[in-house]
Amino acid sequence: MDISFLGGPQPQCGVGVVAPFDFALDRELWRWVPDDVSLHLTRTPFVPVEVSLDLARLVSEHETLREAVRALIAVEPQVVAYACTSGSFVGGLAGERAMCEAMTQAGELPSVTTSGALLAAFEELGVRRIALVTPYTESVTSSLEEYLAEAGIAVTGRAFLGLTRHIWKVPYRDVVDMARQAVVGAADALFISCTNLPTYDVIPQLEAELRMPVLSANQVTMWAALRSIGARAVGPYQQLLLATQPSPSPSPSPAPAEPEEQGGWTA
Repeated sequence: MDISFLGGPQPQCGVGVVAPFDFALDRELWRWVPDDVSLHLTRTPFVPVEVSLDLARLVSEHETLREAVRALIAVEPQVVAYACTSGSFVGGLAGERAMCEAMTQAGELPSVTTSGALLAAFEELGVRRIALVTPYTESVTSSLEEYLAEAGIAVTGRAFLGLTRHIWKVPYRDVVDMARQAVVGAADALFISCTNLPTYDVIPQLEAELRMPVLSANQVTMWAALRSIGARAVGPYQQLLLATQPSPSPSPSPAPAEPEEQGGWTA
């Protein structure tokens, strides 16, 4: 049978993702990705350390990042995203910038981190005060607050679970309960931290209930990485995705149209 009429496959834009060894939400990342973009994931080497500030430092060492990026560039991604919140805030603003520089130098391509993407999302939405939800221990949560304070972001309320493992198993109902606990002051947005905490389906519910933008670690990571290549993240009823436009693309592939059924809350 002659199948030459099929043509294709269609050109794909690639996003390389460096994740910690215990990352379990590959499928969630894909849900933000349009059809003409492929994700290429790699993980940092295993270390026998539970979720903590020590682990955050280990999975963000510059040589670890360089090796991960070198493994990704064989498939020619157009951007590399480091998908770990704690690993990208543990060194403060200067540490986050140094991580991006290390990845960019290793792969000779643009790079973003979760914590850097978060600050970009805050700037895009004009957010200066947030309610904060994390699955972390108090020490890791406090380190995130220090990073945010350094960037001029005030935390008006917080809730955390105190977990050191199996964060990907936390059910949505626990995330919602924490969000309700955290929104106790005048906040411009809610941020749900940790790329290993499931959030995709809970964002629309919380935005409708709380009447404010709800940002999550995986959401801002994918939003920033895709925007950097001129693509738009896919997510129904997520204010960040509806309120912002992608940057000009270095690729000839057009950005996908927004699905008609998507919408957002109105103030």
